[in-house]
Amino acid sequence: MATREESRVNGVDVSALEGAMEAIDDDAAVGAFTFRAETEWEDALKATTIIDEFDQAGETVHTREFTLQGDEPEEILGERTGPNAVELLLGALGSCLTVGYAANAAAMGIELEDLRFEMEGDVDLRGFLGLDEDVRPGYESITCTTHIEADASDERLEELRERVESTSPLMDAITNEVPLVTRLEIE
Repeated sequence: MATREESRVNGVDVSALEGAMEAIDDDAAVGAFTFRAETEWEDALKATTIIDEFDQAGETVHTREFTLQGDEPEEILGERTGPNAVELLLGALGSCLTVGYAANAAAMGIELEDLRFEMEGDVDLRGFLGLDEDVRPGYESITCTTHIEADASDERLEELRERVESTSPLMDAITNEVPLVTRLEIE
């Protein structure tokens, strides 16, 4: 069995990335993941979400537990003990894009010097509160600005951007309709 020499770009092990891509290309099941989160109401408008396992290729992988706190700003009757759900979505988008840029830049041999994202979205509470059926309950629009400093030409960075945005799971979920199945279990 041939061994790969470790090569790191942007802290990403490019050889391991290439190996993972080959393994998934050889066996699609290796790239099949099911992620889970469990959210419980605490009090008032507060919720706690626990994330501690996922499935890969049909096997459950137990990881360290992550806890996310959610609440609303005082202006929306919360106590601001944590970000609200729409803010968490912006954070998730930024996290997803960070992974995409770091990994794809590494694969393209582009060394990042600085990378950050500014996201903002417009929500009209008339939709959420059911006051106007013509107003969406969620984001009306989201703007994401990427700030990047790297050792590459503008053309290569635009190629990187196109690659990241076309493969981002969160951009896909936000910009395309994702089937959502809901169930109500009365206990």
